[in-house]
Amino acid sequence: MFTMKIDHEIELQLLQPHHADEFFHLIDSNRSYLKEWLPWVNEVISPVQTHRLISHWIMQFSEQSGFSLGIRYRGRLVGNISSQFIDWNNRQTSIGYFIAKDAQGHGIMTKAVRAVLNYSYFQLGLNRIEIRCGEKNAKSRAIPERLGFTYEGFVRDGEYLNGRFHNLLMYSLLAREWTRQ
Repeated sequence: MFTMKIDHEIELQLLQPHHADEFFHLIDSNRSYLKEWLPWVNEVISPVQTHRLISHWIMQFSEQSGFSLGIRYRGRLVGNISSQFIDWNNRQTSIGYFIAKDAQGHGIMTKAVRAVLNYSYFQLGLNRIEIRCGEKNAKSRAIPERLGFTYEGFVRDGEYLNGRFHNLLMYSLLAREWTRQ
C-alpha cells in the first residue's frame, strides 16, 4: 500500500476498500460543512459510494492517471488530497483537498499539499500544478497563497454548487518555482 509519512503525526495513504466505512464516516460527520464547498458530497449517501470511489482511485493510481490519498492525523482519517487527472503530455495536474472541520488549524493541509508537491515534482516529474478554490473559501485559498502559488485568474461561474454557480480562483506553481520543502 502506498503511503507518505510527512512527520510523526501526519501520513498520506492510498485508501483501500476496507477503508470505505471510515471514509464514509469522515464525509458524513462533516457533511454540512463540506457541502458548502464540494459539489459531490450530497451524492455520497452510504459506504457503497465510498467503496466505489476508493476502487476507482486504486485503479487510477495503478494506471498513473492520478491519485487520491487519505490524510491521517495521529492515526485518524481527517481528510483527502487528490490529483484528479495527470496530463502526461503537458506534465501537469490539478490538486484538490478537504479536511474535517475539527482537524483545521494544525497545519495539516499545508503539510499535505507540500508533500504532494514534492512527490509530483521530484518523483513524477511534473512541471505544473494548479489549485482552484471557491472565491469565498478563504481557508482553501490560504493554502496556495501560503505555498507560493501564482494567482492566475478568476473563473467566472466555474462551479455549480448548491443550486447556483460560484466563481473560482485559479492558482498555479511550476516545478522551477518550487524547492524541496
